Amino acid sequence: MDNRFVIGIGEALWDMLPEGKKLGGAPANFAYHARQFGMEGMAVSAIGRDKLGEEIVTALEEHHLPYHLDRVEYPTGTVQVSLDNRGVPQYTIQTGVAWDNIPYTPQLAELAGKCRAVCFGSLAQRSPVSRESIGRFLDAVPADCLKVFDINLRQDFYDKDVLESSFRRCDILKINDEELVVVARLFNLPGLALEEKCRYLIREYKLTMLILTCGVNGSYVFYEGGMSFLDTPKVQVADTVGAGDSFTGSFVGSLLSGKSVSEAHETAVKVSAFVCTQSGAMPIVPDNLK
Repeated sequence: MDNRFVIGIGEALWDMLPEGKKLGGAPANFAYHARQFGMEGMAVSAIGRDKLGEEIVTALEEHHLPYHLDRVEYPTGTVQVSLDNRGVPQYTIQTGVAWDNIPYTPQLAELAGKCRAVCFGSLAQRSPVSRESIGRFLDAVPADCLKVFDINLRQDFYDKDVLESSFRRCDILKINDEELVVVARLFNLPGLALEEKCRYLIREYKLTMLILTCGVNGSYVFYEGGMSFLDTPKVQVADTVGAGDSFTGSFVGSLLSGKSVSEAHETAVKVSAFVCTQSGAMPIVPDNLK
């Protein structure tokens, strides 16, 4: 059995929701859901030497999620989250925080060498320190490590250079329909149909596959010579916080456990729909969905 780590690297923070704070950040959400599928999930980030940082450690331990969190001389990250009348979150993300300053340490280099899959995004690459550490981590993983870029565009915390270098470093790109519009504009892909845009990105950046989520309009997995499309289940939405991360984590966890692309896609759709019915990003997934 392969017991190497499935790692989410990037932001670790508190989502300040209307009903109180909840552990947030795509990397921990991804690792948590991959772990529910039998993977050795781990969250990698940085926290401050403060109460909020200690509370992140406590929360991860309560969720039984291993972590590598360097403590740095910056405050632990927070995000003000408001939900619109459809339960869709709007984010105001604090800058100059701990996860902007993830150090590349010998311990992190050692972790990279034991990595089976890694998921990273654009948000934690908004600062030079974390961008360099994430890049060095990706360069240090084994050749057979699955590298997933869950683009996760937030506010104006991205640019074309960061996106392009990330496309070139990943095997799987996960993007939603709104982000695809932004990427098409940045990379001058006007006039192409939705699938043509995705196929172009696969060819240009030599991707193994591209996952496109379209909210209530379903989701696609494009790969060389094939495609999987599934409708989005209709559920009673509590909130959509972490739903995309649960999709990515359960897809990768399913894929690594031997499921086909279409089987992994079906599992990911069911899990993310379930997460939408729960409050917060880390509910326990029922066994029948695994």
